[in-house]
Amino acid sequence: MNIYKFKTNINCNGCISTVTPFMNNENINFWEADISSPDKILTVKTDKLMPEDIVQILKTAGYNAELI
Repeated sequence: MNIYKFKTNINCNGCISTVTPFMNNENINFWEADISSPDKILTVKTDKLMPEDIVQILKTAGYNAELI
């Protein structure tokens, strides 16, 4: 399983609610957004997706992400 971490602009519970339908994807085993972190770190565990796929999912939801 691959674990990816992204710096994002997901910064509140409302943002988490917005991205949830996009991130609850059959190819994502686990995801968590740390909105208390200064860099708003998103952790994603997946067997099938590449980092650029996750970035695209977030862009579709209206958010930015940068692999760290």
